[in-house]
Amino acid sequence: MADVDTRRDYGGGGGFRQNGGGGRAYGGNKRKRGREDDDTEQGRPDRRPRHSEAPPGTRLRRALLEIGDDPLRLPQEVAQNAAKLATENYEDEYVRDTFCTVALKLAVEQPFKIPMIAGVIQYANTDNSEVAKDIISKAASQLQEYLDRGQWRELKLVLRLIACLSPLYEEDGVLPVLDELFNRAVDLQTASQEDAVGLELVKIILLTIPYLLAANGDAALQQAASELLARTDIIASAQNPLEPLVDPYPDANAPDEKPMACASVISLLQRQLQDEESNGWPLKCIPRVYDSSFKQANTNGDAPEETNSDEEAKVTPKHPFPTITVPSTVNPGPKALFPEIYFSLYADQEIESVPPTSSISACLLRDAILDTINILDFNRNATARFLNDIDCYWAPDTFVKRSTAFDKLRDMPAGKSTWKPEDVAIDAIFSQIFQLPTPEHRLVYYHSLITESCKISPGAIAPSLGRAIRFLFRGVDSMDMELAFRFMDWFGHHLSNFEFRWKWAEWIPELDLSALSPKKAFIIGTLEKEIQLSFAKRVRDTLPADYHPLIPPSKENEIPEFKYNDDTTPYAKEGREVLQMLRKKAAEDDIQTVLNAVQQQALAHGTPDPLVPSTDIYLTSILSIGSKSLSHVLSTIDRCKERLLAVGAQSEPARRQIITSVVNFWSDHLGTAVNIIDKLLNYTIVTPMSVIQWMLQDRMDRGRALASLLAYELVSITMFKVTNRVRQVLRERNNMALPYEQRQQIDEALPRERQGMRDLFAAIEDAVAGVAAGAQDEMVERYEDGDQEAEMVKMWGQKWLRVWRRKAAVEEAVVGELVIGPLEEPVVLPEVVAEVEAEDDMDQVA
Repeated sequence: MADVDTRRDYGGGGGFRQNGGGGRAYGGNKRKRGREDDDTEQGRPDRRPRHSEAPPGTRLRRALLEIGDDPLRLPQEVAQNAAKLATENYEDEYVRDTFCTVALKLAVEQPFKIPMIAGVIQYANTDNSEVAKDIISKAASQLQEYLDRGQWRELKLVLRLIACLSPLYEEDGVLPVLDELFNRAVDLQTASQEDAVGLELVKIILLTIPYLLAANGDAALQQAASELLARTDIIASAQNPLEPLVDPYPDANAPDEKPMACASVISLLQRQLQDEESNGWPLKCIPRVYDSSFKQANTNGDAPEETNSDEEAKVTPKHPFPTITVPSTVNPGPKALFPEIYFSLYADQEIESVPPTSSISACLLRDAILDTINILDFNRNATARFLNDIDCYWAPDTFVKRSTAFDKLRDMPAGKSTWKPEDVAIDAIFSQIFQLPTPEHRLVYYHSLITESCKISPGAIAPSLGRAIRFLFRGVDSMDMELAFRFMDWFGHHLSNFEFRWKWAEWIPELDLSALSPKKAFIIGTLEKEIQLSFAKRVRDTLPADYHPLIPPSKENEIPEFKYNDDTTPYAKEGREVLQMLRKKAAEDDIQTVLNAVQQQALAHGTPDPLVPSTDIYLTSILSIGSKSLSHVLSTIDRCKERLLAVGAQSEPARRQIITSVVNFWSDHLGTAVNIIDKLLNYTIVTPMSVIQWMLQDRMDRGRALASLLAYELVSITMFKVTNRVRQVLRERNNMALPYEQRQQIDEALPRERQGMRDLFAAIEDAVAGVAAGAQDEMVERYEDGDQEAEMVKMWGQKWLRVWRRKAAVEEAVVGELVIGPLEEPVVLPEVVAEVEAEDDMDQVA
């Protein structure tokens, strides 16, 4: 620190001074330093403080950041001490700025701590009302900014903090703001039943009411909240037309056959709050940090200090509620919104290890956990620690003791909570992995959270994960196809982090099912994912013998054989010749001579397109040279890309042959094939349409291919590139930092890019719609008796159709003409002409 001098005292004579040894060399004085020398040196007081106390602002910042983290300290005590530190030093400008900045930052970055921060402000208000006045003013300013920008999460969290300060307001406080938000929600829902912004506003209202009433139990306030709740029912209880798009179990024959209720979050909130209202608003899980009686106690643990009657009669200072203006036209915000489904693996089961969906605690806990997860995405380790400590931030007895075994929950006394903090946290993470249409962050972030949680508390998390995996696997048949592939992706990734350990013997009976069964397809895809992340032999060794046929010995060959080494392969001699020429980096003209000879032979054999066999030879040779690693193959492709680009421009069958050659060469390692095709798309050597048509036309196999991991991954990476490209164009079009002329050019290109995307979605729908209806010619011939296999193929067609229709609808909601509006022109500021005032001679000084 700058105010502490830690420099050693060096004396004259060039030596190190040891107890007066003026010119003595370093180490010359061997006398041990005496205890008395700690306080004095050469008779002078030591100017180096041993334990200097940090400045008040630093201590206040630390106290706020750590509030609630220590389960051994009462939150009331911690809040009171932080408030005392603030009020006693509030004249210090750094303390004022630190308190306001940190308190408001914590509200939008660590939502668990909002009731605790509000408690600190209430304690501080009793001794110095300026503290609360400044916080309320700055919070209102931030709230208005978030409202104008359509930043709904930040709006919700700051509004929650303001609601928790309800006892400090002179007027009705936050309720008029909630009324105005509801009026805007009604306007938006009236304009369009598919509107999701109005639903978001109602959700914010419903999530604010519990914190408002937990902080202030005034009867009039409860009555006003009940009236508002009665008004929100008309929106919250109605099903949004978009809800079926985000249903995680759309293939269930009836609602009672779904593994979970799959109710919308907003409808759950409405019912839960109505139940709380009928029970007198207990709101048990929300911590009540401010306690006026605790204020009278001595925090040193001694008897309560005596207080005079004036202090006991001290009235809590009140403040006027700041003006918040809800705009008549609501900014929808930067992200497209969709209805939310409450996804839970553990809810509503015989033993309640998480809050039931009938309890308001379910939504309050889930909301705070999800906000924490999605806000702190930049530090998965810190986020995992927060999730491990969630029982510190809620009311006492909300959870059972950490690491309590699931079997012991049956023995809990009646009336005691059986909610496991580990289950609640894992449940919330999985809800993001399985969120439709898309989670907020990349899926690998949520994967890593589960991994870090396992490392922090392996004994507690592992059993919870085991129950989650079994629950999800049981429901795979009726699960949305995209979610089934996400489950597969996470499961393979997770096992790779923990030595591929799983009780595979439990699923041996599923191996007798058809490869078209969703459960069998899941097992096959998971093993393929594991092999991608490790080696075939390593994965095989972790499996029972029953699974070994799913991993043939050929998968153990990390470098595939060059097929033209076999003389029985057509054009084998020419293939080996091209391989050697490419290795020696021969001239392109020499290579072309050999390829021309292949094309002539192909014409003689009646091949429809002679470019197809020559392209196969050329690309297979490239793949063989680059088979050591992805970087090797990319460098070889980069060297030969001009010829590959020319081939694609000459012939569409030859362009698709490029894809065929990649998949055939890496047939035992299809994950590598997908990665290479992904790079070929980047080089534009293959086009998105050629990939879609190759997979869904050339390789459909009467619809059976739709059950494969290869089909889903190829189509998904292709469409991601296309949709991401359109979104990038839209983003640049709306970038006001670019010159207007450049933005006009981008605006002219946007319809072309968007139409290309729509053509691809249409091609996917056309290909799978026939399978879904069983109307493809080949399917009619093969399955006209309507056997079980035909029904399963149709099922996969319906799954694909539903997923890609949803993805098309999502993109239209982001980049469609009805959403983006006309190009915004730059605002031309009027030119300000400085007025020159006439000088008054009387004002001049000679």
